[in-house]
Amino acid sequence: MNALVDIGANLADKAFRADLPAVLARAAEAGVEAILVTGTSAAGSRRAREIAVERRAGPAPRLFATAGVHPHQASSASREVYLELRELLARPEVVAVGECGLDYDRDFSPRPVQRACFEAQLELASEVHKPVFLHERAAHDDFAALLERWRPKLAGGVVHCFTGDRRALERYLDLDLHAGITGWICDERRGAHLRDLVRLVPEGRLLVETDAPYLLPRDLDRPRDGAGPRPTRGRNEPALVAHVARTVAACRREPFEALAAHTTAAARRLFELDPRTG
Repeated sequence: MNALVDIGANLADKAFRADLPAVLARAAEAGVEAILVTGTSAAGSRRAREIAVERRAGPAPRLFATAGVHPHQASSASREVYLELRELLARPEVVAVGECGLDYDRDFSPRPVQRACFEAQLELASEVHKPVFLHERAAHDDFAALLERWRPKLAGGVVHCFTGDRRALERYLDLDLHAGITGWICDERRGAHLRDLVRLVPEGRLLVETDAPYLLPRDLDRPRDGAGPRPTRGRNEPALVAHVARTVAACRREPFEALAAHTTAAARRLFELDPRTG
């Protein structure tokens, strides 16, 4: 079976509270060897790390965590929050800073506050020498400008759930960043443009993810024979990263096996996923 890494799943979300062991078992059955549990606040990052630690001695998939403050939560950031993130990032199972970035689509936090919070986390990433797990919506110019300033000091990063246009993708690639592709590419209403753009991402810079429990692939065919993971109440889950990967492979006109191999290798390198950790 081809190994896959889901680089972004919100397993601390209440949607997984009742059946996380079953969710992880289905992921293992689908060939998922590792999952990054996304942190979006101080409390969420703490819980993401706890989930990773709880699974340390368990079967595949191996779990790792990120620690950061999502732009929606930027107004909650404080000196104490950044100190807690630093403590979490000292742990080997916490492999990236984020989810951090800018979101001008919803503006749940004021834009100046978002920018300050994002830059503080870029600074933190430069100090702890871990890559950044990035979020951007409707904020490309400000987002890219901050990244250009800090990129020489960063250990790398991925623009998580990339949904932008060719101009944005090329700018991120020029900054030597990775692109994370979710089930957005499976949505004919809003993700059709990604089907061409994913061909532009070179091997070694392409990653796949679910962003579970969100972004359930719209084109998912529910198995008639009971085989394979079934969506639960419209909930996405890490096992479905295999569906995302197959879609991406088809769009790139390459074998699924090749796509799985190079995206998994890229995830291992970027996040330094040591098999002995997590």
